Amino acid sequence: MLELGFGLADLACTRFAFSPLWEVVASVRVLKSPEEHPLHRAWVAAVRPRLDASGLDWGMLADLVPVPTRVIPAFVCPPPVSTSPDLEVELATLRSTPPGHVDVGDSPRLAVLREDPEAGLERLAGVIRDYWAITLAPYWPRIRTLLEGDILYRARQLAEGGAARLLNDLDPAVSWRDDTLSIAHRHVSGVRELGGRGLLLVPSVFVWPRLFSVTTPPWQPTLRYSPRGVATLWERRGSGAPQALAAVLGRSRALILAELDVPASTTQLSGGTGMSMGGVSGHLTALRDAGLVNAHRSGRHVLYSRSEAGEALLWAARPSPGGPAG
Repeated sequence: MLELGFGLADLACTRFAFSPLWEVVASVRVLKSPEEHPLHRAWVAAVRPRLDASGLDWGMLADLVPVPTRVIPAFVCPPPVSTSPDLEVELATLRSTPPGHVDVGDSPRLAVLREDPEAGLERLAGVIRDYWAITLAPYWPRIRTLLEGDILYRARQLAEGGAARLLNDLDPAVSWRDDTLSIAHRHVSGVRELGGRGLLLVPSVFVWPRLFSVTTPPWQPTLRYSPRGVATLWERRGSGAPQALAAVLGRSRALILAELDVPASTTQLSGGTGMSMGGVSGHLTALRDAGLVNAHRSGRHVLYSRSEAGEALLWAARPSPGGPAG
């Protein structure tokens, strides 16, 4: 059992953030042991072939995330300093890690980190950037929407019921009592005083069903937990285009937007919608120009996915359960 002792200043400094860099690190665990993460089976099935076909050598990153996972070196994914950083901001923090904090094992692929931390961190940042582009960037709008929704929900809990309600609802393995947050941790135990630094709460889609924590200086104490609704993240969200959306965008463009539950190529969208390749390409160009679709290169192919604006527009147009059709 890990116990975190709070003072008044710690409650005042407790905050939320999400972290693209941490999602990279946590997703590596999933790819290295997919049988232990059935929740993400659809994601693994989609990205593993693309990662293999890319030819990316991500062994350096893989060796920093051991499976089974007991400890991940904290410098690999330092807690974010802002609420919603982008990956490049976090990679800049990674590259600026003091050499004394670069602590790695004896894997040959990590030799550069041991012998020349500055060059090793630069190389690691490049590997992470390429891995992100292949495996997570096409899905990030959906992931980010889920994470932001969880943070908004938690903020409402804090407003309505205070810190006790918020902290007691984070996870079944977390409980709050007498100014102490108790965490039924697999591999960490003991008592830690937060010492006025507060607690950083980070929802993460790839941590399920575990919790991960950071309690060692110089980083802010951090707890990473699964957000609400993570079990539905990879589900198909209904077939066809909402009528209300089709009335605004036109049936074809609304249908393409609805089909992008999973990132897809022009060829895949043509097969799924019955439209010609040229027609799909023209509609994708219009949707991209409007900021509703993003394009991501994966090897020889270009994959399209909904942007955050596209996600929000589609969900706003979906009929409510039991409500009238759009």
